[in-house]
Amino acid sequence: MGFKDFRFKVAIRVVLVGVTMAGVAWSINDPNMIVTTVLFGLVSISQLLELYRFIARTNRKLTLFLESIKYSDFISGFSADNQLGSSFKDLNIAFNEVLEAFRKARSEKEEHLQYLNTIVEHVSTGLISYDTEGQVQLINATAKRFLKVDTLRNIDELIESQSRLYKVLFDLPTGKSTLHRIEGDIQLSVHATDIILRGTQIKLVALQNIQPELQKKELEAWQNLTRVLRHEIMNSITPIASLTSTMKDILIEDLTEKQGQYELPEEAVEDLQEGLGTIEGRSQGLIRFIDAYRDYTSIPLPKIGKVAVKQLLEYTMRLMKVELRKSNVTISINVKPESLMVNVDEELIEQVLINLVKNAVEAFEPDHPAPEINLTADVDRLDNPQIKVRDNGKGIIREALDQIFIPFYSTKSKGSGIGLSLSRQIMQLHNGTLTVESESGEFTVFTMTF
Repeated sequence: MGFKDFRFKVAIRVVLVGVTMAGVAWSINDPNMIVTTVLFGLVSISQLLELYRFIARTNRKLTLFLESIKYSDFISGFSADNQLGSSFKDLNIAFNEVLEAFRKARSEKEEHLQYLNTIVEHVSTGLISYDTEGQVQLINATAKRFLKVDTLRNIDELIESQSRLYKVLFDLPTGKSTLHRIEGDIQLSVHATDIILRGTQIKLVALQNIQPELQKKELEAWQNLTRVLRHEIMNSITPIASLTSTMKDILIEDLTEKQGQYELPEEAVEDLQEGLGTIEGRSQGLIRFIDAYRDYTSIPLPKIGKVAVKQLLEYTMRLMKVELRKSNVTISINVKPESLMVNVDEELIEQVLINLVKNAVEAFEPDHPAPEINLTADVDRLDNPQIKVRDNGKGIIREALDQIFIPFYSTKSKGSGIGLSLSRQIMQLHNGTLTVESESGEFTVFTMTF
């Protein structure tokens, strides 16, 4: 067994090399032993080469092991030189265990990748990713169905078949979303985000068909609108019908004919005048309601331009200055950063701000000790600009929070009920949102997010 031990064989070779080199040193000083010296020299060289070959076998094993890891070749094994001793056998076992661990890790990685690929292929959201050159890295079955393609290697291939969608994909900023209608009854919500993959910038786009949800929300909106319209119209028509019937009865009972002329008692005349005045008032109210509905449904498309938020808020404050002073309301403006800009239609957004500030003023009770409105602007965690209108008034009851954006719903006795719904519609035309947070008796905050 000792001759099979690697260390023993190395020691033997080193000893033999030493003996041979000693023979060379001994014979080289004797001129009569030139041949012997040459033979000793040749033997020494051959022994050194054999020692090198023997030692290099370990280096080759290590090189083979590292190359197996480098090229993911985990099929190879190490056992051919186990007979060289326990140290080699232990090294082979360690190498094989490491390769087995890599083999198992790669297998789990491939299974996980296959699992993710299956999920991506079966989700109802279309996914497509491409680099800065337009080379498509990933596209799932849903995206292919939306784009009406079997394969897509480069995003530029959409220029001919889906030119409008192609423009949407390239113009859509990171973190933003937009709506796009394609042929048929499909309304897509398009959302884009950027990722860095192995040093390459990749744009990931999600395409989601929101048409079913839109139809559901549209139906709910029409039901709410119909309910409000029915309520408002019936509030006007019912007293008109009732008064008309009463006036008819008055004419039947009190109208008399004398000498070819019709006469009415003074009391009946007063009742008719009162009834006609009431009918006129309710009719005018119905006309105003119809005008408000017309205004709500005829908002012009926004003319987008860059606007300084601080300048926008200061202008709004100047417009409301007289009303604020009359109501003894303190107003403050805080914009961070002061150079904050938004891409909006300035006139439409001014209309939203005026409406929100006006509502805030009207939210204060007459005996409020210190009415205050705060206009603040900053960016949210997604770097979207936002403007907040906060007041410390009576707040909005929880039951009304879900209703205040419904057209013609109002918590005020003389309110038209279109201000907030109109404001939200304007924000939606800017691909933004208008939300509210309130605590009854404490505060109300309206947030405009662009």
